[in-house]
Amino acid sequence: MGLWWGTVQPPARRMGWLPLLLLLTQCSWAFGQRSPLNDFQLLRGRELKNLLHTVVPGPWQEDVADAEECARRCGSLLDCRAFHYNMSSHGCQLLPWTQYSPHIQLHHSSLCDLFQKKDYVRNCIMDNGVSYRGTMARTADGLPCQAWSHKFPNDHKYTPTPKNGLEKNFCRNPDGDPRGPWCYTINHTVRFQSCGIKSCREAVCVWCNGEDYRGEVDRTESGRECQRWDLQHPHSHPFQPGNFLDKGLKDNYCRNPDGSERPWCYTTDPHIEREFCNLPSCEPNQPRPIQRSKAHQHKGKALNCFRGKGEDYRGTTNTTSAGVPCQRWDAQSPHQHRFVPEKYACKFTPISAPEAGLEKNFCRNPDGDSHGPWCYTTDPATLFDYCALHRCDDDQPPSILDPPDQVQFEKCGKKVDKRNNLRVVGGHPGTSPWTVSLRNRQGQHFCGGSLVKEQWILTARQCVWSCHEPLIGYEVWLGTINQNPQHGESNLQQVPVAKTVCGPVGSQLVLLKLERPVTLNHHVALICLPPEQYVVPPGTKCEIAGWGESKGTSNNTVLHVASMKVISNQECNVKHRGQVQESEMCTEGLLVPTGACEGDYGGPLACFTHNCWVLEGLIIPNRVCARPHWPAIFTRVSVFVDWINKVMQLE
Repeated sequence: MGLWWGTVQPPARRMGWLPLLLLLTQCSWAFGQRSPLNDFQLLRGRELKNLLHTVVPGPWQEDVADAEECARRCGSLLDCRAFHYNMSSHGCQLLPWTQYSPHIQLHHSSLCDLFQKKDYVRNCIMDNGVSYRGTMARTADGLPCQAWSHKFPNDHKYTPTPKNGLEKNFCRNPDGDPRGPWCYTINHTVRFQSCGIKSCREAVCVWCNGEDYRGEVDRTESGRECQRWDLQHPHSHPFQPGNFLDKGLKDNYCRNPDGSERPWCYTTDPHIEREFCNLPSCEPNQPRPIQRSKAHQHKGKALNCFRGKGEDYRGTTNTTSAGVPCQRWDAQSPHQHRFVPEKYACKFTPISAPEAGLEKNFCRNPDGDSHGPWCYTTDPATLFDYCALHRCDDDQPPSILDPPDQVQFEKCGKKVDKRNNLRVVGGHPGTSPWTVSLRNRQGQHFCGGSLVKEQWILTARQCVWSCHEPLIGYEVWLGTINQNPQHGESNLQQVPVAKTVCGPVGSQLVLLKLERPVTLNHHVALICLPPEQYVVPPGTKCEIAGWGESKGTSNNTVLHVASMKVISNQECNVKHRGQVQESEMCTEGLLVPTGACEGDYGGPLACFTHNCWVLEGLIIPNRVCARPHWPAIFTRVSVFVDWINKVMQLE
């Protein structure tokens, strides 16, 4: 972006650029189903407070359908720059300021999300910056800008209005100059100068395949506008931001959450699902340096341990924890995959060294899996598995993280019956549309499970006899609360089990792939998966559901639901004498026998989190069925969420 000097305005200073830019902008919006939220940046769990109260924000509007409607209202008003959205009441409050306005402070909020117009808060420009409304007020050479309402020291023809955004002395581009926002200066020798604000495309470059790109480009290489990651229209997708906290899935910016060739996004065109984004490389043909672990610095030492997630592990271990040899990374048999060595070479340094990158069939961690190095296996029945490695002696395993401020879930964890105080042993009839019944060849119920994706069921290892043999003749029944539904029951869905995938060692998890996707409705719904390493706060209200043994406390023929509250592992270990691990969680022991028994195993411990039911725990056998005064132990699902998502994406 160049600089301009002197008192004579260049030809670009004429008013011929603005109409053309507006036309191009309108054309770019013409693609497909554009959400009004695309004009806003989202800060979850935040709100703005005015310290002086000289300007009053708009009143709370409780009649909005969702955040999109609130964005539509704010977007059409020149004096609206942001809005608060209350997730519980679906209330909306329009704001005349942003976090960068004078006397405004940003605060945490347990109820609100903050949406701010992109043009007012981002530090880069789209196109030539005609829509830029930021607070930059110095030129590229650091000269202070002259206020647009002043005619001295430089006289000019511009009159500030709410529409043209010529506020104070902020950099603007009222004539659509191709070199971006500019301003008149207070320097007598320099009439005007470019502010040197970078385009969003050039502001952040891309290393390797751009998995760590966090820039603010929201257009594809064809000019189509990106769909927001937190929306499911026009394209439904698995990359919900709350489930991929480390992928930077912010607003509708280009990202690379699946390790593709380069950053991409879903588009707002219903006919074009996704496209790559045109972004500059940081240093073409140069690998990005990474910091080597201490273990890797021991020359000539056979490495059989790893640090952190093991992303820089370069040892020669090539078998899984089950003793199965690994498939070569440069082979596509028996399993086809996307981790081609040449494509990912720049992630490793130096790429020419014998131990670099995805070499031979050595265990590696190209996708940052939290369980450490893994590989595709030579067993056609097992797609991938973790490797026979342990953490280095002086490397402490990562502890469970604190829960994030806000978690958002889309199209999961909702049920029509809102009687979530229903009280399995000691339970009462209730609804749980994600709880499924596993049936043997004779159609008999033997275990529970949870619907986590249209074609995937999560259940317990105790419910299957083999991780390799298919469950031929076994089915999953959904959409009914009856253990023995009548033939032809309208809501009942019966789907055969096609594949069994056992979880990591010690997880007690199993994923079952169905022969076909189920149909979602009021009786069959997905339960939300928690963010990775999420810890349920003590006192959170949860419930278990199942058709298992009730010990005579109620009728076994219908689904029973029992309410329970979470307790900390520290409190749980008082009773269980320190045997509860971080990969497990507990609910309080009740005075009366209430809990899971034979036939309930594999079912969900669902907790009500941010207005959604979330699969936080998995029912596993305890020492005594529903023992009074004793906390019940469950597998903590959040520890294995990355494995669950990985299986569903790769299988």
